[in-house]
Order: sequence, then structure tokens, then C-alpha cells
Amino acid sequence: MHEYLIAWLGGLLLGVAVVGYLYLHGRIAGVSGMLAQVISKKTFVQSPAKWFLLGMVLSAALYGFWKQPQIDFVVEEPWLFMLSGLLVGFGSSMGSGCTSGHGICGMSRLSKRSFIATASFMAAGMLTVWLTRHVWGILL
Repeated sequence: MHEYLIAWLGGLLLGVAVVGYLYLHGRIAGVSGMLAQVISKKTFVQSPAKWFLLGMVLSAALYGFWKQPQIDFVVEEPWLFMLSGLLVGFGSSMGSGCTSGHGICGMSRLSKRSFIATASFMAAGMLTVWLTRHVWGILL
């Protein structure tokens, strides 16, 4: 299957999933918020978020078995990945949402706050890549 068609189908599937989640459960499909629901002992049993997240993981695993992706990089600085994960978690908490909540759901609802948040995510990501490669000389 052509790589652009795969990306288009993935985007279409993601769009259908977040719209379906919104209409069926009345909630935005932001992954950090869903993860917080699943981690919480109070809402784990009632939360449909666990099924959404499980579907995300299983669909990626099934695609991996079907496509057999070639991973050709070695992680030389694993602490950077751990630090990055902590910073993303802190940032999504501070920004009242994550990239999926703001970037997919918020922007599609024309939320001004989500446009600003998504532009901030993108700018911070570009700055981080530039700093790690050109200033600190780290190639990930």
C-alpha cells in the first residue's frame, strides 16, 4: 500500500475515532486526559477511555505485525527519552491538554486556545530539534 494512502487512512480512522468518542461519550479524546482517567482508581471501572487507549495500542501492534516496520536507530541517550516524557506530561498538565486534545479535537472545533496551544507545541518541538542537533550536537 502506498505510504501516503496509509497516512490518509490513519488520519481518517483517527478522525472517525475522536468524533465517535465525542458523540458516544460526550468527551474530548485527549490522550493525556484519558490516561489520567485510566490511572485513577475512581473512574477506571466506568471510564470508556480504557477501551479507546487499548484500541490505540492494539491497532498499532496489529499494523506493526502486518507491515513489519524497520527500526534502524539506536537509543544512545535513554535518559533524554525519559526526561522528554516527564516534560511532555508536565506540559500537558500545565496546558490543560495534550497534543491530541488540542491539535486534533480543539482545532477541529475552532478553539482559539487550541490553535495557540498547538502552535506552541510545534514551535517548542522545532526549537528542541534545532537545539539538540545544532547547539548540543545530539543526534537522536
